[in-house]
Amino acid sequence: MTSIGSSISASLGIGSGIDTSALVKNLVAAVREPKETVITGRQTTNNARVSALASASSSLDTFSNALTSLLSGTGFSGTPTSNDPTIVNVAALPGGTPKGLPAQIEVKQLAFAQTLESTALASKTTAVGLGTLTLTTASGSSTITIDSTNNTLEGLAAAINGKNAGVTATVVTDNQGARLVMKGETGEANAFTLTAGTADADLQRFTFTGTNTPGSLQKKQSAQDSIIAIDNVEMHNSTNTIDTALPYVRIDLNKAAPGTVVTLASNEPTSTMRDLVVEFVDAYNTLRKALNSVSATGTDASTAGALAGDAGIRDMKTQLARLSSTNLIDSGPVRTLADLGISTNRDGTLALDTTKLDAAIAANPAAVTQMLNPSVASDTNPGLAGAMKKVRDSIQGEGGALAASQRKYKALQTELTDQLEKLDKDMTDYQERMTTIYAKMEAQLTAMKATQSYLEQQVAVWTNSNS
Repeated sequence: MTSIGSSISASLGIGSGIDTSALVKNLVAAVREPKETVITGRQTTNNARVSALASASSSLDTFSNALTSLLSGTGFSGTPTSNDPTIVNVAALPGGTPKGLPAQIEVKQLAFAQTLESTALASKTTAVGLGTLTLTTASGSSTITIDSTNNTLEGLAAAINGKNAGVTATVVTDNQGARLVMKGETGEANAFTLTAGTADADLQRFTFTGTNTPGSLQKKQSAQDSIIAIDNVEMHNSTNTIDTALPYVRIDLNKAAPGTVVTLASNEPTSTMRDLVVEFVDAYNTLRKALNSVSATGTDASTAGALAGDAGIRDMKTQLARLSSTNLIDSGPVRTLADLGISTNRDGTLALDTTKLDAAIAANPAAVTQMLNPSVASDTNPGLAGAMKKVRDSIQGEGGALAASQRKYKALQTELTDQLEKLDKDMTDYQERMTTIYAKMEAQLTAMKATQSYLEQQVAVWTNSNS
């Protein structure tokens, strides 16, 4: 007959060679696995939501920033133009949008460089004399030395040029002979002199002390500043290219015309504005379709979007949908995207009626330009980029639904991590308790087995004695 002790022994492996520690490990795993599966499953879902939310927020940022950057370019703010390029020409400077246009400009005087001319010599290799001359400019003085190695008209020009003092010397030759011509930089402050040092009588023919004297270099053009008046504000500059009068506008003076007023303005970028509207609709629809996909409500978990039912994404879609009817400017015949033929489809994407868009641009290009990209943006005149930025800031702001969703999912991330850590601790404690229980049971069963062996021996002795 099988004893109770031997039956328990066989079950627990006492004396049977079965590893009781493995039995404990399996018991712990059986308790742990279903709980861990639930937690890690929730983690996977929550991580997908965090990632999808971050991606949606990043896409919104990218869309808004790209629109702002695009509209800040000169192609979408108009190109500076002049109604008389023979007097003044204009161009946009990189780095920003031209400001201050339209403007009225009068060119009272052009900037000129001082030029000097020598008397004619036989040729460029004719000796000019020996000694030293002192070239004095606004930046300082330089000594020009003429000796036997460079005693020619050509050598004198090379010696002057070698000083890199802002004065250029050339030798011109025609049927009058060869002459030295010196030219400084434009602007009144860049007048210069060439005075005698230890120059002999021949070399002194190439001096200039500031006024024309017989037998010396003759001034053919005085150094002078340009003088312009923009909207009756007079400005003096040392050059005929001015980039400090109007923000991000380069002004090139071509001819002095005192008393003549030239208008500087911006042309209307109608073609680029049309392209902008088309590209905006395409980019918006790409963003909206991504939001629709991530928030889709499927028939089950496998077909639903990661953010199905999320309040942050729902708020983002709602605010984006209002863009087509939002006033981008507070006055004028064209105020909303709907006025340009943009409407909202049932899925939230935009539709563009290009016929209506072209008609609006043809009817009033200035109004379309001002609505999309006002020259002075404000809360009531945000333009397209400003309106998009308002939507982004509202959605991503501290009190926005998107921020609330992000906080909720991050808090859940922390909670689930804490639950896993607690599960680890609970299972460690559970394993220690099971190990202790089985160790005690094993000790008790070992004692029972010893008692069983003793009784079996006694029974055998008694049986042998009776037989």
